[in-house]
Amino acid sequence: MNIHPTAIIHPKAELAEGVSVGPYVVVGEHVRLGIGTIVGPHAVIEGWTSIGQYCDIGVGAVLGGPPQDLKYRGQRSFLHVGDHTCIREYVTVHRSAEEDGATSIGAHDFLMAYTHVAHDCRLGDYVIMVNYAGLSGYVEVEDRAFISGHNAVHQFVRIGYLAMVSGASRVVKDIPPFMVAEGNPTRIRGLNVVGMRRLGLTTQVRGNCAAPIACSIAPVSILRKRWMACGRRV
Repeated sequence: MNIHPTAIIHPKAELAEGVSVGPYVVVGEHVRLGIGTIVGPHAVIEGWTSIGQYCDIGVGAVLGGPPQDLKYRGQRSFLHVGDHTCIREYVTVHRSAEEDGATSIGAHDFLMAYTHVAHDCRLGDYVIMVNYAGLSGYVEVEDRAFISGHNAVHQFVRIGYLAMVSGASRVVKDIPPFMVAEGNPTRIRGLNVVGMRRLGLTTQVRGNCAAPIACSIAPVSILRKRWMACGRRV
């Protein structure tokens, strides 16, 4: 264990073997840090927060702070971060606004600098959030979703498995799995072919996913032409 002498660690905080804590870090009373986790300078970890094994917490990150919710009255609530997750500079993640509720970040996630995860959000595994993206309260992000930079995601929205949201988008409705969404407000633009290919999904699987989506997003005029080309009448 390597703790810088300027760090402020509450005596009741639990730090596992191999934890490294940088200069001027503040670790609160109910915090638990897993094996091999590294906490960068000036980070603040407070509340009932548990960080998994081999995580990397960047400079100035603030984790487990009270939720920005007017109904919150100081009740106990939690933040859970999974193993091997990287949280970069000045990221903020708030614990739940519900009594004994939890905000949860999955394993192998990558939250880039200045991203924000509000109270009661649930992120799956291998989620990527690019700089300045922000999730409002109660958002659910499924495994392997990719949220590009400068995105604003409305409360209670759900972003599906392997979905990708393009940069500077305003997300006010759910994004289905495997889709690429973009715009203000967002619209479905097509299939996340690159992501599916990188995951090793076959051409046949990608085609099966693409067919119903093409029907749902294509203009009526285009669908009519394709239908008539097959000898059908509209």
